[in-house]
Amino acid sequence: MRRRVAILGSTGSIGTQALDVIARHPERFEVVALAAGRNVALLREQAERFGVSMATSAADGPRGLVRVAVESGAQIVLAATDGAVAFEAVFAAVERGIDVAVANKELIVAAGELFMATAARSGSRIVPVDSEHSAIFQCLVGEDPSSVAGVILTASGGPFRSHTREQMDGVTVAQALAHPTWNMGTKNTIDSATMMNKGLEIIEASRLFALPGERLHIAVHPQSIAHGFVLFSDGSVKAQLCAPDMRVPIGYALSYPVRLAPDGGSREDLGSSKGDVLAVLGGKPQEALVRYEFERPDPERFPCVRLAYEALAHGGVAPAVLSAANEVAVAAFVEGRVGFTRIPEIIEAAMERVAPHPATLQHIREADREARAVATDLVKDIERSCC
Repeated sequence: MRRRVAILGSTGSIGTQALDVIARHPERFEVVALAAGRNVALLREQAERFGVSMATSAADGPRGLVRVAVESGAQIVLAATDGAVAFEAVFAAVERGIDVAVANKELIVAAGELFMATAARSGSRIVPVDSEHSAIFQCLVGEDPSSVAGVILTASGGPFRSHTREQMDGVTVAQALAHPTWNMGTKNTIDSATMMNKGLEIIEASRLFALPGERLHIAVHPQSIAHGFVLFSDGSVKAQLCAPDMRVPIGYALSYPVRLAPDGGSREDLGSSKGDVLAVLGGKPQEALVRYEFERPDPERFPCVRLAYEALAHGGVAPAVLSAANEVAVAAFVEGRVGFTRIPEIIEAAMERVAPHPATLQHIREADREARAVATDLVKDIERSCC
């Protein structure tokens, strides 16, 4: 039987790539509902293409997202929105025991403890979509969790990996969006440039895999081929590698525990002499050499990493404050209202000003609102001081 899929955020980067995966495997999947933001024209096109009768946009508000998640008959919901807009819908799906392929960093960062506890009670299966968390998830299949000594997430380093702090002071939005490896949406691409994406992913990994911050590490890997490592108690290390194509972890999450056949070929062809060995290991077709490089991240040039570890250590609503303030700061940078290096300054100031509270859903929502308000005021202060 085909798996019934609902997509929250169908017109975004992850949503469109997911539909590409689904279109290539019509025998595996049936799209039953779509939810998008303001790109209504593309939403209509997607609904017509996949024969979907339930489709909602931002005009329908949060209720539209909930309908798609829990009233469509979906067996799995792909949570691919940015920010907190789909929190209610995703929680509603999890409470009903519906499986969730989660690509929403902010959801796990802000409310990961509650989210995973709810899934444990309802029987909802949570499969990560981010390439790094997908890698760790795959490495852990069949392993005893008590044997895990630590986890390493890889980072591309973004477009400013070799820039000095002074050089980053004057970077433009276009430069920040010129990611050297991945094809992502605006928010995630800017987060990669500041390395906040890796900080958020450390918090996600802590929630998804029940590991403390001191056992979670980052390695800069500019080739973006090795996506994550798991260190075991006997000294062994497992890694998951593949070419930097988000369709691979998306397909794995939607089809888990079954692995999809490669596009245009068979599993047998991929592993036979017909295949290009170095291409399988992440190289470009017919490339003569594949090199893997790993570096330590520089917390001085990329302070967002430090802020994320601090938020994880503080716990409670601190990760929600970090995530919300980051959204406001990134949006202000994209709009040309603040400079690139102001992003971590805004986040840190918001973390200092929003009072700590336990991570209940009510407190998370309140902290999210307060952090956004504080960060918005900080942006205005910066604008006034520059004029």
